[in-house]
Amino acid sequence: MNFPRMLHVRQNFPDRGLTDIPGTIQRELSGAAFAARLAPGSSVAIGVGSRGITNIATIARGVVDYWKSQGMKPFIFPAMGSHGAATAEGQADVLAHYGIIQETMGCPIVSALETVSLGRSPDGIETFMDRNAFNSDGVMLVGRVKWHTDFAGKIESGLFKMMAIGLGKLSGARHYHTYAYRMGLERVIRSIGRQVLSSGKILGGIAILEDAHHSTAQLTAVPVEAMEQREEELLALVKSWMGRIPMDLDVLILDEIGKDISGAGMDTKVANRAVQGKYNPWEGPKIERIFIRDLSPNSYGNGVGLGMADVISERLLRKIDWKPTRINSLTASTPAAIRIPIYYPTDRECLEVISMTVGKLDVADVRFGWIKNTLVLSPIVLSENMRGEIEANPMLEIVGESQELGFDGDENLNAARIPEGTAVHEVGVH
Repeated sequence: MNFPRMLHVRQNFPDRGLTDIPGTIQRELSGAAFAARLAPGSSVAIGVGSRGITNIATIARGVVDYWKSQGMKPFIFPAMGSHGAATAEGQADVLAHYGIIQETMGCPIVSALETVSLGRSPDGIETFMDRNAFNSDGVMLVGRVKWHTDFAGKIESGLFKMMAIGLGKLSGARHYHTYAYRMGLERVIRSIGRQVLSSGKILGGIAILEDAHHSTAQLTAVPVEAMEQREEELLALVKSWMGRIPMDLDVLILDEIGKDISGAGMDTKVANRAVQGKYNPWEGPKIERIFIRDLSPNSYGNGVGLGMADVISERLLRKIDWKPTRINSLTASTPAAIRIPIYYPTDRECLEVISMTVGKLDVADVRFGWIKNTLVLSPIVLSENMRGEIEANPMLEIVGESQELGFDGDENLNAARIPEGTAVHEVGVH
């Protein structure tokens, strides 16, 4: 097949990145006077999640340093539901991968799956909390506020979801998703979150907002009394910063999916595909077909998300560890997210087959887009048959001359032909 030539295109998203993360955390937490809620020497449980959050180690260390400066005894615990293969060791390993270990944090890392019941919410949902967190004098949440991959609402992913599914460990996550199947996840998140707040254990949180480059753009101290309202406001703000694929595509090529990229393996609102497999359920550019080439090495074999693709490479399939993949998918009540699509040994075969399914007789007319993953949206590689639309968009800039869609000796796409996307660097822990 004579594939169209490809253009390297830079998306000129605004850069909102913070320059002084530790200083911002100290100012935010001091201004919120969280320490005034506890007596000196109190134990503080700091809940940290499991996504690929930029600067998460620096942010977590900043929170630890604040509490230590106030004469408290902080420790960090994983607030991540069923992730890390739903084991205490696996969840500690996930945090360790992000640099969150006792030596860098200056406090203990306490990972366990035991929970305590906090009673039932007004909707009749039994509510759970990590036992070590419950036994502390107060719980502080460190989480990113962003859109959710499964639904749209005024509260999606953030501190409320962490209170519900994260603090509930495996038992809570499975329990809540079962209710969410018939009640909707936003209602369950609010119901469980309110019940957790009524326990009196939550002190508040640090809400992390990232810009379209996935740089840390805002760190906001959220007091417990205003958590629900503030999270709605912060979600609306961060949605306005969201990076997107700039135009309709026939075929989107993803170099990788993974749990470090998104809870669903890919950001569904970037790829415009639902975890149940529905095509183009969200607002934004339409994407007709998705080809996934590989699994992120930082996904620990968790292949959640492959079911949203139309075609995958055999090498991706070979890398999947089905135990954590099944646990994660079934806990979230999303079995469709791990269905195995059609697959072929080479990238060329995958592209040739899937290009014939988009209603165009000539592959030269097929609109291709190629990104590393749904976190990295600039630069993006787009087929030259969209040049007119690209040049008409003031947010886009063509870099260099067009190139053929190159394949290596094994008939796989030559990844060296796609430039690395905007680099996101972890600020050093001080």
